[in-house]
Amino acid sequence: MCGRYSLQTPADTLAEHFQLTQAPSLSPRYNIAPSQPIAIVRIHAPKEYRDCVLVRWGLIPSWAKDPGIGNKMIIARAETVSEKPAFREALARSRCLVPADGYYEWQREGRMGQRKQPFYIRLRDGRPFAFAGLWERWIGPDGKTVETCAILTTEPNESLKVIHDRMPVILAPTDYALWLDPAVRQAPLLQPLFLPYPSEEMTAWSVSLRVNDPSHDDAACIEPL
Repeated sequence: MCGRYSLQTPADTLAEHFQLTQAPSLSPRYNIAPSQPIAIVRIHAPKEYRDCVLVRWGLIPSWAKDPGIGNKMIIARAETVSEKPAFREALARSRCLVPADGYYEWQREGRMGQRKQPFYIRLRDGRPFAFAGLWERWIGPDGKTVETCAILTTEPNESLKVIHDRMPVILAPTDYALWLDPAVRQAPLLQPLFLPYPSEEMTAWSVSLRVNDPSHDDAACIEPL
């Protein structure tokens, strides 16, 4: 379901890849976890340039009474995202890119599937990429504004299905403009973007159980066993 990921790519490389007006100020991260601040790229209205900002991972719908709902909204299934009240509006009007350079998935092992072996998954060439994301702005009773985000998931490609039955929606750079376009609001126009990312462009290796603890956030998390 993509519950952890990394973003260690240098800021100037991110700025070039995502066509940002300025390089973001980000520290290298190796084990980004739900409820933490994450970087997203979105269209800055009304000037319509790409902006990189920090939001909380775990989407809180604008109509929610309890912000705690965000703890259950870290991902959205691409197959049903246009039907779910929690994500429907965000899909139409507030889509974003979630920069990453790798993510983790856990494969069940053992007779009863009780043991979970973590794998680190990235593009073969090591370049950064983008998860398809949705963001929301929630205003609490005290007037405080909280911006949050969820990541879309889809069926796995052929090579990753042996690890898990889901994978994040990874967008090709040529699809960034369409995903961010505020004029595109119809779900059917976005559906073709939800296909699994090609197997031949991805690689994966098993890593230490160290990544299970979100307090571990260093290069050791991604080292092959």
